Order: sequence, then C-alpha cells, then structure tokens
Amino acid sequence: MIEQIKQKKYYRDVFTIILLMITSFFQVFVIKSIVTPANLLPAGFMGISVLIQRLSEPFIPGGLPLSISSLLLNIPVALLCFKGLSPRFAIYSLFQVFFSSFLLATLKFTPIINDTMLCVILGGVLSGLYITLALYADASTGGTDFIALYVSNKRGKSIWEYVFVFNVMLLLIFGAIRGWEQAGYSILYQFISTKTIENFHHRYEQVTVQITTVIPEKVMDYYFEHYRHGMSCMEAVGGYTHKKIYVLNTVISSYELKEVTSGILMIDPKAIINVMKTQQFFGNFYRKGH
Repeated sequence: MIEQIKQKKYYRDVFTIILLMITSFFQVFVIKSIVTPANLLPAGFMGISVLIQRLSEPFIPGGLPLSISSLLLNIPVALLCFKGLSPRFAIYSLFQVFFSSFLLATLKFTPIINDTMLCVILGGVLSGLYITLALYADASTGGTDFIALYVSNKRGKSIWEYVFVFNVMLLLIFGAIRGWEQAGYSILYQFISTKTIENFHHRYEQVTVQITTVIPEKVMDYYFEHYRHGMSCMEAVGGYTHKKIYVLNTVISSYELKEVTSGILMIDPKAIINVMKTQQFFGNFYRKGH
C-alpha cells in the first residue's frame, strides 16, 4: 500500500514536470510569435518587467532583461505561496518561471499572423490555455497567478476577475505612455485570456461523493489519514442482496476527486462511488494548499 502511494506520487511529479515544460514552451511561443509582433502590451508581472526594462535603459544598455526582472519579481511572491499554499506548488511554479525565462532568452520564433485582431483572439485563447494547463499540473506560470491562487485558496472561490481589473489598470498606464490603440487591443487580449481560464479552471467547485461499501472502517481510516474533510456514515440494506451495507458521504473540492476516488477503489475495489455537483455548502470546509 505504501509503495503504491509512493509510486503514485512519483508519477504525479513526473507528469507535473513534463506538463510545465510544455506550458513554458507555449508561453514563450505566444509571447514571441503573437503578442510581441502584434505590439500587444503585456500585463501582470511581465508588464511590470517591461516597465523596469524601460526605466533601466539609461543605466543598462537595452534595459534590464525581461527574464531577469521576471525572476526577481516572482521569487518573493513564491516565498509567500511556499508558506500560504504549499511548498510543492511554490517549487513547481518557480520551476516553470525559471524554465520559461531560460526559453525566453534562448528560443527564437517568427510571427505567425499579421492581422492584429487575430493575434488578440488567438493569443488570448492560447494564453488562457497554457495558464490553465499549468494550474492543472498543480502549479502556475508565476506572476499574478501566484497572487490569484493564494487569495482564491483563502477565500474558496476564483478571483480571476480581480486579476483582470489589475491588468486593465496596468495597461491603462501603458496606454498613457505608448498609445491607447495598443492598450485597447491589449485589454481585449487580457479579457479573452481571463475568460478562457474561467471556462476551463474549476478548482474551487465542490462535489459531494457518496460511497457504498461493506468495509466502511477501512475506507474511513484511509480517507482520514490522507484528507481533512469530514465524512458521515449511514447503515443501509442492499436492495438486491438484502445484505447490510454502508453509505459514506463527504464533500470535497473538484480537483481532489480523481485522487480521492482512485484511493478509495484501491482500498475497496467493489465500492460504488456516486459523484454529485454541490451548488452550495455551509459549514467548515478544509481547503488545503496545492
């Protein structure tokens, strides 16, 4: 049993690393092939990095490189997430930031689209998808994603709309400096990216899991050893067998569902699991870090 759990964690870590490497590649591709050629203004930490680059040009030829300023901005926020979310989430997010910074400094891509509006739409969708992919890997692409996930985990609901407002404010500053037309396109780009994330990222949805089993003690022992949510147990009778069975109920976050169900079926392969979407839940609900 312990060996199975260790092996499962190992494969999970390998999967995370591979997914984050793919995410980094697509992030750099979008920046160099779509966003930069279309003169779209970046937002979030990348936007702040661009501001730092511009302000440092009188002192450093070409300004401070984006890859360096991005790392310098992300490391303090990663330390906050290390304490407030989980070490695993912070470490893997920093891995993504370091790897994407390396690719940003080494890879070269040519523009793939000449039409600005197509760049806005395609860039926004791809940007939202690679951020969602990183979140699916239980990590992030750093920057404002760190802050969004930290606050969302504390509040138990998504705050991407607030991140969008922050990005709009930053883009308005860029607009005053570099022109309102590019700022307008960039705000639309960020809106599409934010909506893409909201459509595909459902981490803070809750589900009710109902387990029918004949070995409730073993199932509950496993569950309470690995999770900190509550669980109720009711005695029942099987309609077909007329034998005594037990029905267990618990409410978990949707991102935990796969892990919870696979663990329970490992304990009781004959268990019947019914999953129902939870519209509202009142009471104490434990929210762990990533």
